Amino acid sequence: MLEDLKKDCAVRMRKSLDALEQAFSRVRTGRAHPSMLKDVMVPYYGTDTPLMQVANVNVDDARTLIVQPYERTMVAAIDKAIRNSNLGLNPVTADVIRVPLPALTEQTRKDMQKLARNETEGARIAIRNIRRDVLADIKELQKEKEISEDDERRSSEEVQKITDKSVAEADRMLADKEAELMQV
Repeated sequence: MLEDLKKDCAVRMRKSLDALEQAFSRVRTGRAHPSMLKDVMVPYYGTDTPLMQVANVNVDDARTLIVQPYERTMVAAIDKAIRNSNLGLNPVTADVIRVPLPALTEQTRKDMQKLARNETEGARIAIRNIRRDVLADIKELQKEKEISEDDERRSSEEVQKITDKSVAEADRMLADKEAELMQV
């Protein structure tokens, strides 16, 4: 029972770290990569559809993305969706859509760092909430006399070690992302 709780705790914390990694992939670092446009939603026959389902997104060079719609009629809608996505991008439209990435200014880099720090804090909060839930489950087991006080204390310490390791991993990921952002 306790082993299942600890494994569940570790798995849930790993998912929080994976979510942080995905959030970091959306933070712009000055280099073009298709996942930047992953969350852009395009109106497609009355339904908001992810951009990746209505167009092919490729990297042209280090600072340019190429978006090739599967249907020519989608060019204007995709252009508008990219402009309205709060990514600070201004696409150039022809048969294909070119999305040049502006060079990051010092202020933009600092804003991206703030965004990365906020995402990391969200991950830390999620990890601590998972710890709280698991510790409550362990306390409940001890209260129902299914485990001893020693088992409860030992398990709580192990859950804390898992939590500390996960928070340290989130901090390491943040340090790596900040170094990548400040690279000119």
